[in-house]
Amino acid sequence: MGDGFVATFDSPSRTIECALAIREALKESNIVVRIGIHTGEIEVRGNDVAGMAVHICARVSALAGPGQVLVSSTVKDSVVGSNIEFEEHGEHEMKGVPGKWRLFALTDKCP
Repeated sequence: MGDGFVATFDSPSRTIECALAIREALKESNIVVRIGIHTGEIEVRGNDVAGMAVHICARVSALAGPGQVLVSSTVKDSVVGSNIEFEEHGEHEMKGVPGKWRLFALTDKCP
């Protein structure tokens, strides 16, 4: 993925926790990251993962601004009832992904 990477987690909330920790840890080094999160079915191919969920995640990440963590509506809906707060980031068409997707940015008020 060039200068990016893909990681898998067992829950969307753990993914969000990790994304926030990465962003925070790299601030001290003046390294700014863009993080995209989506949840869905993946295909494991040896040490790699593939499938539409991976593709969607890459597209969400590409739409993130510097220092931003963007999530799909699927992720937002999966963590309903948590203390995680989001801001609307609009509806987007993503290359190779059918339909329009609502995206949300994590706020700085996340735990």
